[in-house]
Amino acid sequence: MQMLAKFLRAVLKALANPRLAAGLVIVVLLILIGVVGPFFVDVRNADPISVKTNLPPSPKHWLGTDSGGRELLAVIVVGTPQTLRMGALAGLIGVLIGTGLGLIAGYFGGWLDRIISAVTDTMLTIPPLAILLVVAAAVRAINVETMALIIASLSWMYATRVIRAQVLTLREQSYVQMARLSGMGSFRIMFREILPNMVPIAFASLVGAVSAAILSGMALEVLGLGPQNTPTLGMTIYWALLYSAFSRGMWWWWTPPMLILMLLFVSLFLISSALDDFANPRLRSAK
Repeated sequence: MQMLAKFLRAVLKALANPRLAAGLVIVVLLILIGVVGPFFVDVRNADPISVKTNLPPSPKHWLGTDSGGRELLAVIVVGTPQTLRMGALAGLIGVLIGTGLGLIAGYFGGWLDRIISAVTDTMLTIPPLAILLVVAAAVRAINVETMALIIASLSWMYATRVIRAQVLTLREQSYVQMARLSGMGSFRIMFREILPNMVPIAFASLVGAVSAAILSGMALEVLGLGPQNTPTLGMTIYWALLYSAFSRGMWWWWTPPMLILMLLFVSLFLISSALDDFANPRLRSAK
């Protein structure tokens, strides 16, 4: 109960930050597009050859239609949650892997730390986009989940380094030393004494990982290596490029997904910045 009360107080304190509140409001509004949108928009029109092609915005089709016979409002309603799901899944998997490896490397040290650090540093020197292109091109049937796993396989290194650095400091704290002297096991100390202090940093890393995952997914999708049969914001821009929507003056095709992506990245930046203030003692003391 005390830990729950402490966690709730921390959450309420964090929500008092206007940047965090503004970022969360934008994210919630974007999530509501996929939750509330299907009640007002026929999402079946997001399938190819559902409506007439190349129609500009009108009272019947608020955001117009594309050259594939898709209603763009339906595509936005379906594609926005898919893009969010891909980024959240990839970021969550990457941060979970990074947190686990960082805890092990930072707490136990020795040969485990040397191996994990060597692998992490080696992976950081490899251009991730090049590997993503090769892997995505090799996978024939790609969907949102597969794409998230591909991106997550290259998004755990930064979380590993951040968590490891913090654990190296926390393992020398007096309460950790007392836990060792009391006979508490290593894994129990890691999960009961150290991990709770990692939560703000892990959340900040998660927000950054989600943003990076969406950006990586966008890069793959714009190159045509995304899920071909699932509407996403990145694939919408890919189809717009493929059918020369920019040169044809079809602004209604590419403008809405780009605006949503801009809002998404701004919201994630605000949340990450607020969480950095909350997790970084130096920033808090400076203010």
